[in-house]
Amino acid sequence: MRLTFDDLVHRARALTEGGRRAILGIAGSPGAGKSTLARHLVRELNGTGDPWVAHVPMDGFHLADAELERLGRRDRKGAPDTFDAAGYAALLRRLREDPGDEVVYAPGFERVLEQPIAGAIPVPPAARLVVTEGNYLLLDTGAWARVRPLLDEVWFCEVPERERVRRLVARHEEFGKSHEEAVAWVLRSDERNAELVATTRDRADLVVPESALPRVDARA
Repeated sequence: MRLTFDDLVHRARALTEGGRRAILGIAGSPGAGKSTLARHLVRELNGTGDPWVAHVPMDGFHLADAELERLGRRDRKGAPDTFDAAGYAALLRRLREDPGDEVVYAPGFERVLEQPIAGAIPVPPAARLVVTEGNYLLLDTGAWARVRPLLDEVWFCEVPERERVRRLVARHEEFGKSHEEAVAWVLRSDERNAELVATTRDRADLVVPESALPRVDARA
């Protein structure tokens, strides 16, 4: 039976049965459409009523460029050790706890600046579902290993390699790189990360094919 976007909406909604807060993870290689799927799910589930679904991307836990420079990792930005994985896991654990009347603030990521922004995403107590997405949700090494146990389900987005690479190049061009610079970055950095992410595919609860994904823009 062919998986559709509507099937994904129903499956996400079912995670909150019983009224408890659930966390859905969306993983996949760079350019696979994670962000676009997350945004469409949140929009569809929230509808026109009071918002009850929040979107908390992993990208807010990028280390700042100044810290990457200090660590000598600036040219590998996007690799697993260029994120605050322990901080991300700590936020997920906090989101799983009974929020009471407390708003939890998560960091965002500004793509034009390519920098994390602290306290940019409010998760209200009324949020029953938190959708989080990123490359390394299924990685089982270092502090990343703390992430998977905190997620109710993880879906893995999968698209043909040629299309995924095309999107990556277009994304880098959109945010200021020349075509040559974009291609070089994708081949040097993004593809190395993609190879690592691909090894985590089998740990997902569901593999989402391109046919079930909403139309993807270059930012996904």
